[in-house]
Amino acid sequence: MAGRPRRTPAPDYDPAFGDRALAEGREDMLLGRWEGARDLLERTPGDWDRRAHRIRLLADAAAGRRTVDLWQASEPGNPDAAVLRAETEVMRMFAAARTGRTPDAERLERAARYCHRAAELAPVDPQPWVSLLTLGRLHPGGHPGMPAWWKEVLARDPYHREAHHQALRHLSARWHGSYGAALNFAWDVANSAPYGSPLVILPQVARAEHYRYRVETEAKPVLGLTHHWSDEHTRGDLRLALDRWIAHRVPGAQDVADLNHLAHGLVMAGMGDRAGPVFRLLGNRATDVPWSCTGDAERLFVRWRDTTAADAR
Repeated sequence: MAGRPRRTPAPDYDPAFGDRALAEGREDMLLGRWEGARDLLERTPGDWDRRAHRIRLLADAAAGRRTVDLWQASEPGNPDAAVLRAETEVMRMFAAARTGRTPDAERLERAARYCHRAAELAPVDPQPWVSLLTLGRLHPGGHPGMPAWWKEVLARDPYHREAHHQALRHLSARWHGSYGAALNFAWDVANSAPYGSPLVILPQVARAEHYRYRVETEAKPVLGLTHHWSDEHTRGDLRLALDRWIAHRVPGAQDVADLNHLAHGLVMAGMGDRAGPVFRLLGNRATDVPWSCTGDAERLFVRWRDTTAADAR
């Protein structure tokens, strides 16, 4: 009697990317407890990459609650409370915009004041300036302070992962630039980033963002993107990512997102034979984007995860 087909595990979509302390802090936020977030952020001084990831996820949980507002009211001089409140206010502005209630200039300026106050209380922390970069996208035409905010971030951390991703979004066709502007920025960053930096994957992030934008804004089938994922420029960018990032990789807090972009890029570019090491680093950890750009996200991830695992045997 033939055995049953072996079922492969479903992908793990964990927004905390395995950071259990962060997952617990998010849960506390949702339950109205801020002490867990305070303790968590106290444990990440100077680790700007992990701190940025934790603050964004905590702020996402806090945006629909008053938890962080109560924390800041209780400890008005606490720099972590101020930094998290600033990012939470930015999240609230974007949440309003997604519902069609685009924030007016007064509300945007109020959110910016929270960011500047956080920068005063945490002068070495790049995060308040990253929050301002994010907020700047909501200003018609972009905020005139963007170049100065960008300089403030780079002065504190020249290879800040989240800051570069926010700058890329600002330069995209969806916001205040074009695909060409975003891709040129991504190429400049990728070619100047140090060995081991995940910023080398930025060109692939730019491609995914532009593809999503075209699909969302064009009612007819998207034309002119036949070689979007597979031209020689793309393959060169992917080889660069393998050689300069994966071969010298220093684990980062948001590697799951970046590794998914790399794995997706390799299989879409016909370089699936080089994707095995990337999937081994990922294990079963998936993100919806970029897989959803090109079909059923879960099915595509599982197919290529299992294919590369079989090829390695």
